Amino acid sequence: MCCVSYALAEPDIDSRPNILLILADDLGYSDIGSYGSEISTPNLDHLARNGLRFSNFHTTASCAPTRAMLLTGVDSHRAGVANISEALTPEQAHSPFYRGTLNHNVVTIATLLKDAGYNTSLAGKWHLGYADESLLPINRGFEQTVTMPFSGGDNWTQQSYVPHYEKTLWLENGKEITVPEDFYSSKFIVDKAIEQLENNLHTTRTNRKPFFSYVSFQAVHIPVQAPKAFTKKYIGSYKDGWHALRKNRQKAVKCLGLLPASAPMKRMPSTADWDDLSEEEKRYNDKRMAVYAGMVDAMDHHIGRLIQYLRDSGQYDNTIILFTSDNGPAAADLPLLWIKLLGYNRDFETLGERYSYNTLGVSFGSAAASPLGHYKFYSGEGGMRVPLIVSGPKVADTHRGSISHSKAFVKDLAPTILALAGTQHPGTQYKGRTIEANTGRDLLPIITAAEDSVYAHEDVIAYEIGGNAALIKGDYKITLNRGGTNDNRWHLYNITQDPGETERLETVETAIFFDLLSEYETYASVNGVIPVPHNYHQPVQILRNGIKAKLKNSLNTPSGIIFTLILVTIIVLLIARKLMKTSRGTP
Repeated sequence: MCCVSYALAEPDIDSRPNILLILADDLGYSDIGSYGSEISTPNLDHLARNGLRFSNFHTTASCAPTRAMLLTGVDSHRAGVANISEALTPEQAHSPFYRGTLNHNVVTIATLLKDAGYNTSLAGKWHLGYADESLLPINRGFEQTVTMPFSGGDNWTQQSYVPHYEKTLWLENGKEITVPEDFYSSKFIVDKAIEQLENNLHTTRTNRKPFFSYVSFQAVHIPVQAPKAFTKKYIGSYKDGWHALRKNRQKAVKCLGLLPASAPMKRMPSTADWDDLSEEEKRYNDKRMAVYAGMVDAMDHHIGRLIQYLRDSGQYDNTIILFTSDNGPAAADLPLLWIKLLGYNRDFETLGERYSYNTLGVSFGSAAASPLGHYKFYSGEGGMRVPLIVSGPKVADTHRGSISHSKAFVKDLAPTILALAGTQHPGTQYKGRTIEANTGRDLLPIITAAEDSVYAHEDVIAYEIGGNAALIKGDYKITLNRGGTNDNRWHLYNITQDPGETERLETVETAIFFDLLSEYETYASVNGVIPVPHNYHQPVQILRNGIKAKLKNSLNTPSGIIFTLILVTIIVLLIARKLMKTSRGTP
């Protein structure tokens, strides 16, 4: 009888690989060691040494549209997330493509993997809808979820980081929870991911199923915050400023072979002159970047804890790990008064700690994408091109530690993950209803060394968000950027030779330029792109919508009334200042 009982207790193990998808938030192209950074990221670098790095992987330049494509393989417009909900205009909000939430005409890879017998879980940021329960990840294929549903949140408390939300909301399996006293977002997210994987082990011990775990960090989204011990490691590392950092990373990226040695580097016109700063300003900015580096370091540390758990539980060797970012670095720089109205400070001594609101700023933001141009929200390579590491049993031995220069796009990850699991997208029909077809490319042939590329010369990659747009075909790319120092005009670049986008070619390669413009018009028509107002600027629209949300919700509380009075006073003073300048003939 003992022998029979023992035999019955032996697990029936499903040998298909586990899949761990790790997503950083607003991480720059050269922000980790294996992509040229000075920041310590030993765990991600270990994955790179034992896996395959992509040098030419693109996302959209904004978080929610990228996440929609990542989880569905469908263009963000057709998935309902053509723009983030916080930046929608009234005109956009009338279109089903511009809900800012994941439509029900798409099926997530979590749903398809669950159907295929995988345990599915999510720990971290969602940002694809929460007001309607049907939009929550627990109802989009994930069996276990601990999620922050907003664009971002505080990393120490449940304080709100923007006026759009009353507080940072956390949900577990669809129900609101309170975060623990020792909460730090990267630690908490990994704690919950491990807890979910441990639940899988206990509940499926006699019928072991593989897992799909989606771990979505808040690092390094604003507010940029890190434990003091991590920040301290980098104090003084950036005292030579953003020009020096950008130059050092450019050299490192080229030495690694990620970009051509001859590729020029772009200096963004928004980058300030470091030498014009006072010593106190230099000291403060050195710490701003040190906190950012500490936040990346802390994320890597907690990724190491997750990897160690997989080793200790005997699951590591059969786990494929994918790591990437949703877009390039954020170059936010909010006014101090705005930060104080949200209940934060940016004092030097406690920068990055609890109740501190740190940002990277445009100059270090540009350096984080070195040697590329632009950053989050913009269609320059710095906003779109990010790290992608694939590590695990499916990676060809000849590819381990190497770099693929093949073109790849965020939509490609959905069919790739399905292929890794031995399943595929159902096409245009799912359980009797019509759905959007996956339009991404399966990268598995590249990962297994069966092919060098899955894109032919005539294939295109295109996106549009908030009036900023790009289309890539062959070696060439057209970009359109608006707001700030941009001119709201299309430009053509050869991003194979010039990934920094330093030389405009539209007047030289006119045939190619007009061919790509024609391709973009087709893309815009097929995907229901709605033109934005001529003065639209996505970061400004976010602030405008935030003010409206705050005014709508604040008149019910004494503190809200005070906030409204202060805000109205600020607006009046700004209008008065503008009128005074106009009366003096000042533009």
